Amino acid sequence: MPSGSFLQLFDGYPHSIFPGFFAPKINPVFGVGELPPRLESGSMNDARVAVTVIGADRPGIVAGVTRALYELGCNLEDASSTILSGQFSMMLIVRLPRHADIAQFEHALENTATELGVEVTVSSVSGSGETAPRSTHRITVYGADRPGIVYRVSELLASRGVNITELSSRVVGSADHPVYALMLEVDLADESGVAAQLNELADQLQVDVSLQSTAADVL
Repeated sequence: MPSGSFLQLFDGYPHSIFPGFFAPKINPVFGVGELPPRLESGSMNDARVAVTVIGADRPGIVAGVTRALYELGCNLEDASSTILSGQFSMMLIVRLPRHADIAQFEHALENTATELGVEVTVSSVSGSGETAPRSTHRITVYGADRPGIVYRVSELLASRGVNITELSSRVVGSADHPVYALMLEVDLADESGVAAQLNELADQLQVDVSLQSTAADVL
């Protein structure tokens, strides 16, 4: 994509639709447009690590962790976060700067973890990570909450060699009538046999199951 073309996508929209997106970035410590001191990273290391963050949700966790990574000269590649029952969790794939040591890197994040009241763990990641997982279909499950729904669905998919690339679930409804909602993104080459088995499982669990292709999804 040519330089500047991302912002050109929004040329026809009032800036009020995206509050703060076009505004100057204000850092309460360093002022408008300023950034905290950063270690010179030079060329990046081949080493990549997975940083996981877990703790009670509060404002500023993402800012605190990513600021620490920035100051350490790291490059943030992939990231995902969610909040479950008031607990914040985040995973980041980070490329370390040249000559960085994983143990020293983890130690450097300890102060940040203490300040934020979260647990931070670091583990090495093998492979280049250049091939992103493919999601071809979306499976949704909806019905009365009961033990074993995720297990039974995931067991069926595993038996057919179907890779789950993303999973999320919520218990909705009331305390007297809880309803379980499950959504899975999967890499599925042939949906015919799986669709029939999912329908059989839906009858056994007394839930509604749908299988849809994600080919028509538009970002």
